[in-house]
Amino acid sequence: MIIRTPSRIHVTLIDLNGEIGRIDGGVGFALEEPYIKIRAEKAEDVKIAGESFNRDRFEYVAKIFKERFGRGIKIEVISDYKPHVGLGSGTQISLAVGKAYSELYGLNLSTREIARITKRGGTSGIGVAAFEFGGFIVDGGHSKKVKNSFLPSAFSNAPPAPLISRLDFPDWEICLIIPEKKGFFGKKEVDLFEKNTPVKIEEVRELCHIILMKLLPAVAEKDLEEFSSAISRIQEIGFKKAEVNQYGEEFRKLMKKLQELGACGMSSTGPTLYLVSEKINIDEVKEIVNGYDVELILTKGRNRGAEVEV
Repeated sequence: MIIRTPSRIHVTLIDLNGEIGRIDGGVGFALEEPYIKIRAEKAEDVKIAGESFNRDRFEYVAKIFKERFGRGIKIEVISDYKPHVGLGSGTQISLAVGKAYSELYGLNLSTREIARITKRGGTSGIGVAAFEFGGFIVDGGHSKKVKNSFLPSAFSNAPPAPLISRLDFPDWEICLIIPEKKGFFGKKEVDLFEKNTPVKIEEVRELCHIILMKLLPAVAEKDLEEFSSAISRIQEIGFKKAEVNQYGEEFRKLMKKLQELGACGMSSTGPTLYLVSEKINIDEVKEIVNGYDVELILTKGRNRGAEVEV
């Protein structure tokens, strides 16, 4: 059995104020590349084969399912990508391994059940929805009856947030600019949330207005100019502003230069930047990032979820 997942851009969290009774909420879109691809088969114990950036993560998740269901698995990692760079590898690995267990052993687990078992999607539901459906996604966050504190997904026991909008992503080109440094995770990510929440309600309201009346219509109408304007403003308000500011003024200058070529923002807690344009001129991108220690990946949006080949 072979399973191939998308990766994802996380554009922004929506409401880290909670005044009206819900928190979190997320906006993002699925990517064709990079991706997780595994070959899985039944086994007596857990075995991870193949070269991987995330061997420990694959083993950790597989052992969760072995302990829960008493079955082993052999996983050959065919393709994966760097963790903690803002592209959601942890969620995609968790869902891929859980899906493999479910299919191999007839467990009939839904994607959201797998997410609950592996504690993914407790803040943003974008990665889970990207695995399920692909496309451009908005999730509705969590009621404060279910989750009453501002925590990153890895530290939240809340279920994945409900999907409230899903559109096909336009046939635009995307360049990922991935610095060698890692983003915020673990205690550093918890500290980021604690120091920068609650967000001012005025900024949450502006962000909601931008998402509903600018960003979503731009995707639906394939209007890159409006999409670029919305993405640029999102980097300057709410929790996204705090995420971006962690990397300093030089990082913001780099993002501003890239915004001259199209829509550019930072994914999740970073440090990956994404550039969206009708046509990417890679030479122009290379000129701007010259002197920075970055990896460039050209890709497109993915309008379907994970694929399973039995």
